[in-house]
Amino acid sequence: MLESGYLVALVVVLLLLFAPQWGVVSRWRQKQWLRSREAIEDALMHLHQREHDGRLASVESLAGALGVPTRLAAVLAQRMETQGLLRATASGLSLTPEGHRLAIQVVRAHRLFERYLAYETSVAPAEVHDFAHRMEHTLTPQQIEQLDAYMGHPTSDPHGDPIPSASGEMSEIEGQSLVEFPVDKPAQIVHVEDEPPHVYAQIVAEGLRPGMVVRVVERSPTRIVLESDTDEHVLAPVVAANISVREALPESRVAPGERLGSLEPGERATVLRIDDACQGLTRRRFLDLGITPGAEIEVVMRSAFGDPVAYRVRDTLIALRREQADWIWVRRDGRDATLHEERKSAEQRTA
Repeated sequence: MLESGYLVALVVVLLLLFAPQWGVVSRWRQKQWLRSREAIEDALMHLHQREHDGRLASVESLAGALGVPTRLAAVLAQRMETQGLLRATASGLSLTPEGHRLAIQVVRAHRLFERYLAYETSVAPAEVHDFAHRMEHTLTPQQIEQLDAYMGHPTSDPHGDPIPSASGEMSEIEGQSLVEFPVDKPAQIVHVEDEPPHVYAQIVAEGLRPGMVVRVVERSPTRIVLESDTDEHVLAPVVAANISVREALPESRVAPGERLGSLEPGERATVLRIDDACQGLTRRRFLDLGITPGAEIEVVMRSAFGDPVAYRVRDTLIALRREQADWIWVRRDGRDATLHEERKSAEQRTA
């Protein structure tokens, strides 16, 4: 009987310490979170996004965005109101001028770091947003300005969202949904929404990104078919709705070509351009290797497993993986182009 009493007492103590909502440890963690820079900055980001969308935030929307109970979101909102960062009314939560200023700083840090990750590191495109979200809360104002200067003061992040200037100015995206754009008319992608993640992952897998010129060749209630350079993309309307476009200007309609990765050993070609998606260290490496418009390049041999492939450019042998070669647009030399077309025709006749 005595042992049972000790057991009950132990269970009670453990509940008092570790109960998820009201335990001592849980309440201590909640207090620490409420005081954290991350909680306040995430709340500022949410309120800024809602105001940008023309809606006011609420305690419920804040709780959903932060993934916390409504009770905890209400305490955070009260704390931020006391700090002069937001204003609570019957209509909802809105930013004060000081709250707006700080929110813009967080947006600037997030989008600059996304740009850095996308163009200067090997972080996968689908992971850039979450990685930047974790890091944005650790950057000091001085580090943000150093990052901006290092990248040459970029104006947009990898998704096409404008990066606010140091003074807080931010341009607006001018475009319309891809699902509404006319068929058979060149369009330039200006923005790709990165939420929800599973939809963004499909867009990334298709290789679609801001700056690309595409053409809608087919539209139906179940699918939208695009052409971009030499590729075809089939998207569900719900996926295409996350892409914004505008009419392509004449100077943005680049000359057609082929990806270097499509050439066979022994074939030669002339470099037309490096794809706009190739930025940062990889682009600089290509330029250092002499892969510039007009350079002649030859496919020498494939490795035993087919990847990487050896190329000769400017009398130097280099090795490129398939995804690297696909960033280089080329035009086959005359004789190789003729042989390529003859080979394609023969394959079509035997298919």
